[in-house]
Amino acid sequence: MDRKMANRKLIRLSQLKSKLATENLEETDWVTFGVIIKKVTPQSTNNGRTFSIWRLNDLRDLGQCVSLFLFGNVHKEHWKTDQGMV
Repeated sequence: MDRKMANRKLIRLSQLKSKLATENLEETDWVTFGVIIKKVTPQSTNNGRTFSIWRLNDLRDLGQCVSLFLFGNVHKEHWKTDQGMV
């Protein structure tokens, strides 16, 4: 993990909104981690493409969640991922 995180900044999901408002993260190599706390049943767009929505949390502040939308190959590869996974 130390090797993977070298020269990267960890931003907790519960801090993401405030960091996006105060820092220019486009110029920073940053990572975040989240736990899938809720999965919505896969849905279809108007043109028939299927997608998933996950609610992610860092378990530090349960009031701060991020919704992640999975489309295309990402949806196909990961839609079966279980709730509770990191």
